[in-house]
Amino acid sequence: MRRDVTMTAVLVPLAVVVGTIGWSGQAPLLPAATFFPLLWARSPTRIAAALVAAGYFLAASRGLPVGVGQFFSADLWVGLCFWIVAASSFVAVHAALWTARSGSAKAGRYLLILALTGLPPLGITGWAHPLTAAGILFPGWGWWGLFALTAGLVGLVTRIGPTIAIALSGLWLWSAASGTSQILLEGWRGVDLEMGSSLGRDRSLERQHQLIGLVREAEGAGAAVVVLPESALGFGTPTLERLWREGLRGTVVTVIAGAAVIDAEGYDNVMMAIDSDGGNVLYHERMPVPVSMWRPWERWTGQTGGARASFFANPVVEIAGKKIAPLICYEQLVLWPILHSMIYRPDAIVLIGNGWWTAGGNIVAIQRASAKAWSDLFGVPLVISFNT
Repeated sequence: MRRDVTMTAVLVPLAVVVGTIGWSGQAPLLPAATFFPLLWARSPTRIAAALVAAGYFLAASRGLPVGVGQFFSADLWVGLCFWIVAASSFVAVHAALWTARSGSAKAGRYLLILALTGLPPLGITGWAHPLTAAGILFPGWGWWGLFALTAGLVGLVTRIGPTIAIALSGLWLWSAASGTSQILLEGWRGVDLEMGSSLGRDRSLERQHQLIGLVREAEGAGAAVVVLPESALGFGTPTLERLWREGLRGTVVTVIAGAAVIDAEGYDNVMMAIDSDGGNVLYHERMPVPVSMWRPWERWTGQTGGARASFFANPVVEIAGKKIAPLICYEQLVLWPILHSMIYRPDAIVLIGNGWWTAGGNIVAIQRASAKAWSDLFGVPLVISFNT
């Protein structure tokens, strides 16, 4: 018993360190997360495995409490509650599937854990998935790199785990030494804004003209497609579409921007495409933020107002002669939306977000790091536009 307590007292802080470093928001540090399975596998009891999983996940998602408090203008305890609830499924899966048995039994269970925490329904809150590091360790390998890291993670929970950990460390050092630069798409430009919580809420004519001016400036610098952040357009309406169509008259630029399309039952968080000929909805978000946006219980209680989740709809869309994988905000933190899109071999990944509520935290940095890792893994250009 004393040995178990001592072992747990060592493993939990290590899990916190791994979660903190791996999810610091720096892409080159993502491989630190791959050592979590080794710690989980060495847990002496089921309770220890739960504590190790909790330490890792809570450290990885440490920006959530403050961010939630800012989003809802609430006390910190509200954010702490969200933080704990968000960790619950991750911890429960790792606790339920822990086993004292070694070899293929433990390896098979961890493979199941990777699937359960990466895919819906549990993957809806599947932050901090170790497979995100595949692009840093195996840049350009595509699906083979994902399979290789999956095999490595599963191997970490077996008796040869320390050997595999050494091999992964070597790959990590090699990737850090060689480095990669962001792959850009010629003629496409993502515009980052610093408009805080006013973006999407300030629906004044002045704000729309300001955004149109930014687009025209980008076109003047050579951009053919300009990407604006989530919520940039506010509510997508025919009036707004006409305003932008007139504002872009005389240009050949295409704008991709975030908006909300509302009806009597709720709304869709979307990307719109607009040029001088008009506009249309380009993409419906597959996975809005749970609770704050997506509230599935509303259909059972008769309430309205939440965002709809399109789940497995529109994994890729075509615009300006390119097939793109679009991701909005929360979709960049979980595993399955990007993998769903990559099945269709897109020409580029286009990410937009509105991270004003994360001020003082590292959530936007984690989104950017994750996006770079996926871009590197599949060798696909990346276009990003965030508001902070």
